[in-house]
Amino acid sequence: MGKADLRKQLLAARRAIDSATRAAWDRAIGEQVVAWWKAEQPAALGVYWPLRDEPDLHAAYAELARLGARLLLPVVVQRDAALEFAEWSIGEEMVKDKMGVAVPAALRLQTAYPPALLVPCLGFNPQGYRLGYGGGFYDRTLARHAPRPRTLGIAYQCLQVPFASDDHDVALDRIITEA
Repeated sequence: MGKADLRKQLLAARRAIDSATRAAWDRAIGEQVVAWWKAEQPAALGVYWPLRDEPDLHAAYAELARLGARLLLPVVVQRDAALEFAEWSIGEEMVKDKMGVAVPAALRLQTAYPPALLVPCLGFNPQGYRLGYGGGFYDRTLARHAPRPRTLGIAYQCLQVPFASDDHDVALDRIITEA
């Protein structure tokens, strides 16, 4: 099966997860992210705003902010460029960018990349490679920056599938699921 067909299959599988199950899984993933942050205490953490049924970690983000974490959201500056990151405070006004992704209305782009990133995965394989939506934003982001940020893939366990990685793919340091 090609990656395009695999993406369709995974999107349908993710959409089919009922809301009570999804909420419980999101809580379990969020607890692991908070535990990881407490252990590692990175200077800043790149998080994401959930799209297309991605795990919603807003409760974990609120807990991280309470604990003093500095949270950054990814921003698409150009279609074929790496992501940039903007300072984000929970509760601040958000607007949709050209791609339909929520970003802070008062955009405070950072010059330094976050040392750690949560990376939403549509799917992932046992070797720690992620399948995204095919835009390549995270691939370009991870390829561009040294030292490379630590990467935590965020996904539901049921979306682990075997697939071959491409030359430009970058394995994630860790995948966090509800399991």
